[in-house]
Amino acid sequence: MNAMKRISLILAAVVVAFAASARKVYDASVFGVVPGTGADMSAPMAQLLDHVKADAAGQSATIYLASGQYHFYPDGAVHKEYYISNHDQHRDRAVGIAIEEFKNLTIDGQGADLIFHGRMLPVSIVATEHCTLRNLSVDFATPHIAQCEVVKNEPEGITFRVAPWVNVSLTAEGAFAHSGEGWTHRPLWGIAFEPDTRHIVYTTADIGTPVQQVEQIDERTFFAPSWKDKRLHVGTVVAMRTYERPSPGIFVSHAIDTKLEQVKIHYAEGMGLLAQMSEDITLDGFGVCLRGDDDPRYFTTQADATHFSGCKGKITSVNGLYEGMMDDAINVHGTYLKVMERIDDHTLRARYMHGQAWGFDWGYVGDKVQFVRSRTMELVGEDDIFVTEVAEIAEYADGATRSGEPQAFALKGATHGSREFVIRFADALPAEISAEQGYGIENLTWTPEVYFAHNTIRNNRARGTLFSTPKRTVVEENLFDHTSGTAILLCGDCNGWYETGACRDVLIRRNRFVNSLTSMFQFTNAVISIYPEIPALAEQKAYFHGGKKNAIRIVNNEFNTFDNPLLYAKSIDGLLWKGNTIIHNQDFVPFHWNKASVLLERATNVRIDGALQGRDEELKRVELMLPATQK
Repeated sequence: MNAMKRISLILAAVVVAFAASARKVYDASVFGVVPGTGADMSAPMAQLLDHVKADAAGQSATIYLASGQYHFYPDGAVHKEYYISNHDQHRDRAVGIAIEEFKNLTIDGQGADLIFHGRMLPVSIVATEHCTLRNLSVDFATPHIAQCEVVKNEPEGITFRVAPWVNVSLTAEGAFAHSGEGWTHRPLWGIAFEPDTRHIVYTTADIGTPVQQVEQIDERTFFAPSWKDKRLHVGTVVAMRTYERPSPGIFVSHAIDTKLEQVKIHYAEGMGLLAQMSEDITLDGFGVCLRGDDDPRYFTTQADATHFSGCKGKITSVNGLYEGMMDDAINVHGTYLKVMERIDDHTLRARYMHGQAWGFDWGYVGDKVQFVRSRTMELVGEDDIFVTEVAEIAEYADGATRSGEPQAFALKGATHGSREFVIRFADALPAEISAEQGYGIENLTWTPEVYFAHNTIRNNRARGTLFSTPKRTVVEENLFDHTSGTAILLCGDCNGWYETGACRDVLIRRNRFVNSLTSMFQFTNAVISIYPEIPALAEQKAYFHGGKKNAIRIVNNEFNTFDNPLLYAKSIDGLLWKGNTIIHNQDFVPFHWNKASVLLERATNVRIDGALQGRDEELKRVELMLPATQK
């Protein structure tokens, strides 16, 4: 081959490679998505996405938004039927930015500030592959939380002043209500914040806000004679709220390889991010956070900052800030189906049980599953755990006949609306599995590995982080600063929320805990709480968490605390506590009922600083007091 021909072939190869790797670029302003106008961007954004989907045809594409503020209203939004885990199941949702069935799409906001109105689902990412959202923030013009400040606290009642954005109306009976575009709330509960530090007020947790009968003093000031709480000093800021959670800020479903980079959620009426039935999700610089130290708001989301339900692959959350939310920074779990009927030796009818966790896919043909006894949270099979595969799965609705073989779903999606399933398994089921005795089905295929690192969690309600996955979980180099409840919870429950499952490999290292557990919430027995819900613990023969030596390792962390309880562990086989630094302060008066540094209930193979506790025998209850570390 002569030199010229060789050069021509090389050039041709370069051209082909360049064409294959070329990324199509779109300027959103060309399509009418323009900042600073105050106009509704919902319809122009939908048109832009439709154009890009057709024009790029799966080729890598980037949409650039100009920096600035964009407004989205329900009237111009697309409407979707999504069933979203751990949220209120409204069939119709107005979606501001619906990213559906895209491959290799990046939306770069370049600092765009997205403001939503009324009740909306701001962003959905559904049935996508290799999609990235970066450099933007999500907020609402009028939050659904009524923030107020205590201006007088007298024996006769509390006088409070609402924040400027709260639109107040009194009912005919004199009840306090606040409203926005298309919604009205009458709050019954609240969270109290210290005005200067923004910490949750010590030992308050959820407080009642009895404002069913108020007197209006001026435009923004009200007197509530039934509201009496000595803990709420003048200046205390209260976020008055309901427990409604219609939609998250960002919804990810049936997506593969999703990245959220430098994305901030300043407010959402549900969770900040809810991801379900998705694979490989990366959050880098993601935040559910205030707009800065001078933000007049004290709250962010109505529920969890981030929540992952029935995902697989790897969940990575790094360099994030989570503050002011009304629940946990992260919750990772699957969902047990409850066995409702044994149809034959291979087939069960099973049901989603919680009112906020149903409607979405639970599993597919080929998924591996196991079974748990609800009373004792023990796996069926004990030493030889029974694991089988889904052979067929079909929706069961409204008492529909079960004649013939159940068929697999034609499509994977978020819109089935299923509450019950008929599932046929590859192997004959053990005889004990029945509806009468209480059993749950756990999908092992849809369980993720988790890496949670270099995050700050502060000034939030309830707990810091929850992990319920058998895959490797690493929690390292995070700051847990006044989380108000337990900082890290390893849970498991087949009786209430029906959230799977047991943790088998957890590393908690080099984290710093500052005055966690200033209030009592569910599962808050210590700063780190290993607390599966087990109705009949005395009947349990196996253990729920762990299962091998040092399955859960808590090493080289720093606990700076005013109280004693550092670690609570129940139903655990294989626990190591080593090299942790304990510093006691006097920031608050100790109050917790648990006076032990380490409290163990039904545990075995527990090592505290390398020393084996109980000589490998079962520890029904052991309380240890660990010495503080001089520093």
